[in-house]
Amino acid sequence: MDAYIKLAKETVESYIKTDRIILPPTDLPKKMLTKKAGVFVSIHTASGELRGCIGTFLPTKENIAQEIIANAVSAATSDPRFPPVSKKELSGLIYSVDILSLPKNVSKIRDLDVKRYGLIVSTFDGRRGLLLPDIPGIETPEEQFRICCLKGGISPGEEIRLQIFTVERHQ
Repeated sequence: MDAYIKLAKETVESYIKTDRIILPPTDLPKKMLTKKAGVFVSIHTASGELRGCIGTFLPTKENIAQEIIANAVSAATSDPRFPPVSKKELSGLIYSVDILSLPKNVSKIRDLDVKRYGLIVSTFDGRRGLLLPDIPGIETPEEQFRICCLKGGISPGEEIRLQIFTVERHQ
């Protein structure tokens, strides 16, 4: 099993069963313990339905491993769209971990590639909507932009900033 997925899975299972947050194992790949990055942890049911997804677009922790641990717990327990994961669900969950590149400013929606780039739409007062790249059902830059605006509570015509990022996806 991929080390990133294994860490997310072990984190969620430990937290749901014991109410304790694990420490990063020492045998992780060096990159996970030495590099910083934004990370999203997504949890799906065996049938493919989203069960939780929480992340950070910029690093907030000491390393990628700690970012995965924090976001895995949040995805399992604090995604406002879902109730917390229960013990009986654990065996049927599927995890993915996205390691984000630093965001880059772009100026035109039509230049976006929804399969390759995630999108961040933000206002100058701090509201922000983010969508990861290559999400099933999202086929156009306009659709990606519209969803980001909805997530961020951003109305048409507001002054905004567009940023794109790539992900290293672990499934």
